[in-house]
Amino acid sequence: MGKRLCYHTAFWVLYVLYKSYLNFDSGSSGVEGKSGMVLFLTIVLVQTVFLVVKIPLVYALFAVTNRFLSKQWALPQTIVAGIGLFAFAVLGSILINHFVVYGWIFQTQIDLWESLTSFQSIGYWFFILAFVSGIAISIKLTRLSIRQKIEEQELLKKKLEIELQFLKAQSNPHFLFNTLNNIYGLARKNSDQTADVVLKLSSMLRYMLYENARDSIAIESEIKIINDYIELEKLRYTNRLNVTFSHSIDNYKEKIAPLLLLPFVENAFKHGAGESRFESFIDINLTLQNQQLAYEIKNSKEGSGDDERTGPNDPDQAEAKIGLGNIKRQLELLYPKHRLAIDNTPTAFTVKLHINLNDGKI
Repeated sequence: MGKRLCYHTAFWVLYVLYKSYLNFDSGSSGVEGKSGMVLFLTIVLVQTVFLVVKIPLVYALFAVTNRFLSKQWALPQTIVAGIGLFAFAVLGSILINHFVVYGWIFQTQIDLWESLTSFQSIGYWFFILAFVSGIAISIKLTRLSIRQKIEEQELLKKKLEIELQFLKAQSNPHFLFNTLNNIYGLARKNSDQTADVVLKLSSMLRYMLYENARDSIAIESEIKIINDYIELEKLRYTNRLNVTFSHSIDNYKEKIAPLLLLPFVENAFKHGAGESRFESFIDINLTLQNQQLAYEIKNSKEGSGDDERTGPNDPDQAEAKIGLGNIKRQLELLYPKHRLAIDNTPTAFTVKLHINLNDGKI
């Protein structure tokens, strides 16, 4: 409230000084026998006196404008109210000019009746009042438009943040479900590796709980979580799966959205190696140079290649679409300028992702 009062006070002070300067510079002040600073201060006094009419007029017009914009008043009602306000303001200005300005400040007399009935006098005061009212209302409408745009942007940002959190919430149970299935398979075999796998899972869950809540993490953390996940999955496939993960990073502290790369690896295992009865492969290549991230995952597969991720009769087809659709939407929200290409053939499935980390919204 105090800040708003300062803005309004500053407007009226600047208006009085500006109008006084115009009258002083043009020599149309009507003041005789005075010059220099005394003349300018006298003009300032005159302009200040007229604020008695101009300030109520402007704020009354603000109220009328607000009612019109909020659709409480129709256009005819608004026009009538505006005409009425200007009529009272013109009358008030003429009376103040006669009794206060000329009668008290200038110590002279002018014909009041002529001022009240002359079209020239009425037109002059209407123009003066319309000038200050137009400036004030223009500023108000401009500020209102800017405020509305800011509010719309904030609402959109909140909406996108909520959507992103929802997408992350979907991804985490999906990842946990797949990993628990892996542990279940090891436990059924009474594998000695079960305890180590549980420990790795605990570490990964800790990462998901704490790191995933952040807007960004260092890319070295994302690489570590991918390596851990690969180690967990490789336990299931023994020698029938060949996994390579190569990365060339110029800055391991570069920031990236958390758990953005892992879902592609997860899909490669679940819908590539997980559905293969023979030897299979997953090749992962990650490079980051000058904030340009290139990520490619290629995995062998069996099937006709009819669907984007799996065959048309695959029972996991819906789940696969949800997983890829989820991560695609996250990319759209976080990195709108990213490039994602998917190549699905009968024998291989390839994902290529390029992100300019400098263009991200994190």
